[in-house]
Amino acid sequence: AYERTCRYFCRETNSVVVCVGYRLAPEHPFPAQFEDCLTAATHFLRTAQDHGVNPSRVVICGDSSGGTLTAAVAQALVNRRDLPKLRAQILIYPFMQCVDLNLPSYQQNERVPILLKERTLVLGLKYLNMDLGIIKELFKGSHVSEDRRLKYQKWVNPDYIPHEFKTRGYKPSPTYLPSNEICEVAESAFDPVFSPLLAEDSVIAQLPETFILTCEFDVLRDDGLLYKKRLEDHGIKVTWCHLQDGFHG
Repeated sequence: AYERTCRYFCRETNSVVVCVGYRLAPEHPFPAQFEDCLTAATHFLRTAQDHGVNPSRVVICGDSSGGTLTAAVAQALVNRRDLPKLRAQILIYPFMQCVDLNLPSYQQNERVPILLKERTLVLGLKYLNMDLGIIKELFKGSHVSEDRRLKYQKWVNPDYIPHEFKTRGYKPSPTYLPSNEICEVAESAFDPVFSPLLAEDSVIAQLPETFILTCEFDVLRDDGLLYKKRLEDHGIKVTWCHLQDGFHG
């Protein structure tokens, strides 16, 4: 599916492009996908010169769940002293968090193909090997304990979404009490490998220069906006491209 896209990138940017054929869920449960991408990135950074590539100019890139993996790999590499630093990361409408599934973009675009709100969660739960029966509880936020809610609200907060992105409609969602049982089942959804927006400040502050692409008609739009804000708050240079008439895929 990505052969033509990768060849296009290669030709238009005059770059060497390496495409990682990582194993897929649910046959290979989370985090096998991340481990494959990290292994490939590590190997390439070590052997870049064998491929005629300057190791200080390596950029990693991905779209949608590939954007999630890109962000997670970039975070995993920040403390590696044995490898060259990444030159940049490119995140194309990435999925970044599973804390708040009622952000303005989730409300406005819940029925916009191809990534309907419910489909987003179905794919995420299959990836984590979780029971699809908890979807309604996740939409209500019953999987977020009080402690987590307090911690994450400084990063995942509709107040940080600029007003112009709320004009198509947004109403703050009611707060439901967390369910201990659901919190326990959903534990892995808060792993920064799955939700890179939840990485600690000490990691975010060391990330490379970043390009983020968001689309107006995409449930994941606000994930990109929130990550952009976090990076900029830590002085990371961000190039942001917003497609006003764009949608997921």
